[in-house]
Amino acid sequence: MAKKTIADLPKNSLRGKRVLVRLDLNVNIDEKTGAITGDRRIRAALPTLQYLVDAGACVIALSHLGRPKLGADPAKNAPFRMDNVAKRLSEYFKRPVRKLDEVVGASVSKAVAEMKPGDVVLLENMRFHPFEQPKKDGAPEEIQKHEAGMKELAADLAKLGDAYVNDAFGTLQNKDVSVLELPKAMKDKPRVIGFLVEKELKKIDDIFAHGTEKLLGIMGGAKVSDKINFIKVLLGKVDKLLIGGAMTYTFMLAQGKKIGASKAETDKVDLARELLQLAGPKIILPEDHLVADKFDKAATTKVVDGDIPAGWMGLDIGPKTIARYETEIKNAKTIIWNGPMGLYEWGDPFRRGTLAIAEAMKAHGDTTIVGGGETADAVEKFELADSMTHVSTGGGAFLKYVEDRKFKTLDQLDER
Repeated sequence: MAKKTIADLPKNSLRGKRVLVRLDLNVNIDEKTGAITGDRRIRAALPTLQYLVDAGACVIALSHLGRPKLGADPAKNAPFRMDNVAKRLSEYFKRPVRKLDEVVGASVSKAVAEMKPGDVVLLENMRFHPFEQPKKDGAPEEIQKHEAGMKELAADLAKLGDAYVNDAFGTLQNKDVSVLELPKAMKDKPRVIGFLVEKELKKIDDIFAHGTEKLLGIMGGAKVSDKINFIKVLLGKVDKLLIGGAMTYTFMLAQGKKIGASKAETDKVDLARELLQLAGPKIILPEDHLVADKFDKAATTKVVDGDIPAGWMGLDIGPKTIARYETEIKNAKTIIWNGPMGLYEWGDPFRRGTLAIAEAMKAHGDTTIVGGGETADAVEKFELADSMTHVSTGGGAFLKYVEDRKFKTLDQLDER
């Protein structure tokens, strides 16, 4: 069943209401200074925020940023504070967005109580709070105590709002309090999705619900194991699946080929072999490789066909593979791409495969879906994001939703 969206909350019902909005403002930052280096996720959040502001709601925004370490020197965690995010939001809104220095507590309650219709406040990084995320290790009594702390945090947050909106697609697979326990604690209040989550889900649903002619998958990145279920789902839908990135070398080992010093999951070779047998001719692997004599931007590089010589490591697809993949893209109608072909972030020559894929999709794809994470960052860096049909804001969430079409976090929200 479809989830309710904020459009199901009439604007005239929102004026003066305090609305907790979980966003994914986990933007790219310089982890030494905290300076924002890419604000795509901030821009993606604007339609939902603008709707609420226009309706006269009192908007209480929540998000995490990076991976701060609990109990670390405050100076080391300073780059992960939300101050720069609040400043950037203020610039887009052309109105103040007040950043609060805590997640919950007396100062937060006071600031929320003083809000006027149309005001926006941004809470501190949710992951600064010790109970935002589940505890993975520890004695049973420690886990139990931590879970009680998570429920208490959820209850404290729930008291701040009259309604809850989840517009954080990139976090839907998580078990953080702000995406799972908080909506549970607000079960007697409206709980809906925002425009971004609605858009992300619809793009994926449309592709797989209606069937697609000439569907091409492109898969890159480092690990086969991280994407096994995603690959299996794609193999049931696509005509062909093009492989790139470091996962190439695990597949090559499965074929009995030599990979030199290339990175591979040597314990996942049997898994790669199973996928090759399952796929038959659908999986297409690189036929040549850009290799380097060391893992360094300044390394000596060359292009090799077939096996990779000892002492050399593959860091991108080669020109023959690029040409083959460009032809496959040209012949496709709908293209789903997740994972770069090589170390694009190092610049030339290591970005050529990833850039070529992006440019070919711009030129030839009728429907082009970029599956978040590094792939989204790459097309943004190449200034090609606006040329794609859809660029997802969530890497892991994109994979997870393609795999099984459900999230426990969405289960907590209201049905239409």
